[in-house]
Amino acid sequence: MTAERPDQNRPQLAPSMAELLGGAAEREPFGDGAGKSGAELARVTIDGEPFVVKYLDLAEDWTMRCAGVLRGVPLELWLRAVLARLPACFNQPIVGVAVDSTAGGHDGRTALLMRDVGAWLVPVTDAPVPLAQHLSFLDHMAALHAEFWEDGGDIDVVPPMHRYLELSPWTAAAEAAIGSAALVPRLVAQGWPLLAEVAPVAAQVVLPLAWDPGPLVAALAATPQTFVHGNWKLDNLGTDPEGRTVLLDWESSGRGAAASDLAWYLAINCRRLPQSKEESILTYRAALERHGIATAGWWDTQLALCLLGALVQFGWEKALGGYDAELAWWEARALEAAPLLA
Repeated sequence: MTAERPDQNRPQLAPSMAELLGGAAEREPFGDGAGKSGAELARVTIDGEPFVVKYLDLAEDWTMRCAGVLRGVPLELWLRAVLARLPACFNQPIVGVAVDSTAGGHDGRTALLMRDVGAWLVPVTDAPVPLAQHLSFLDHMAALHAEFWEDGGDIDVVPPMHRYLELSPWTAAAEAAIGSAALVPRLVAQGWPLLAEVAPVAAQVVLPLAWDPGPLVAALAATPQTFVHGNWKLDNLGTDPEGRTVLLDWESSGRGAAASDLAWYLAINCRRLPQSKEESILTYRAALERHGIATAGWWDTQLALCLLGALVQFGWEKALGGYDAELAWWEARALEAAPLLA
C-alpha cells in the first residue's frame, strides 16, 4: 500500500511510520555526509520516486538535546504549519511526518519523509559558491525573515538562549558527561580553552557570554524579532532548477533576530563566500528593505549584537584555526558590540 503524503497546507501526522513509508522499496541507509548531528538517514523509493527519510532520535542526536524540543523541531514546525508558510522562493523538501508510537512518550522517534534534493545541494568542496547563488541565498533569507516579521506565537519553538548555548562549553561538558561520541561537542571542548590563548582580548568579551548568553539575548530582545532558520550553512543549502533555495535541517528554528541568521551564514561559510562580509551585509540589508522591512532605527544595534553573537557561537572554531585575519575580523566586531550589553 502506498502511503498518503500529507499536504503541507493541512499539517497532520501520518498514522504511523509504516504508513508514512508504505510501499517504500530499495531502502538504503547512508551516513550523515556533511552533517554531524547523529541523525540516521536512509534513501527510499516510493512509487518510483526517490525520497530520504530522516529519523530524529533524542538519544542519538546531540542537536536535539541542545534545542530542548524533545520530539524534534521539524515536528513542531510541521504541526504549527510554519513550514507551509515559507515564501515561494524556498524548496522545503519535507512532505510527511510520523512519530514512533510504539516507544511512547519522549522516547519515541520522529521520521521526516523528504523529497531527495541531493542533486541540487551546494557541492561539499572548498571552492567559493557562485556569486549569483550567494546573492540568491541572501535575498531568500531576507524574504523568509520578512514573511514572519514580528509574528505571533507559532514561531516560538527554539528560543534564542538555546541557540546561543548550542556550541557552548556547557554543551561540551554535558555531552562528555553522558559519554556522547558526537564529534562537534568534542571539538567545542578543545576550542574554547584555546580562545583565551590565541585571542585574549576577544576572550574577555566572548567567554563570559559563551557560559551565560543572557546579556546578549536580553539586548537582542529589544530589537525586532522574526522566524530564523538557525543553520544557514552551505551543507544545508542548494538551488533547484526553478531557482528556489533548498533549505534543510530545521532543527534550530524559532524566534530570533533576523541578523543572527546572517551572522551565522557569514561565520560558518567564511572560507567560501564570493563577497566580503561587509558587502554581504549590505546585500542582505538591501534585500530586507526590498522585501518591505524598514531598517532605520534598529539595524546597526541588532547587526552589531548578532556579529558578537556569532563569535559567541563560533569562538571555539575560530580559535582552532589560530589567530588569523578571520578571527581578527570577528574580534573587532565583538569589541565594537560589547558596550551595547551594558
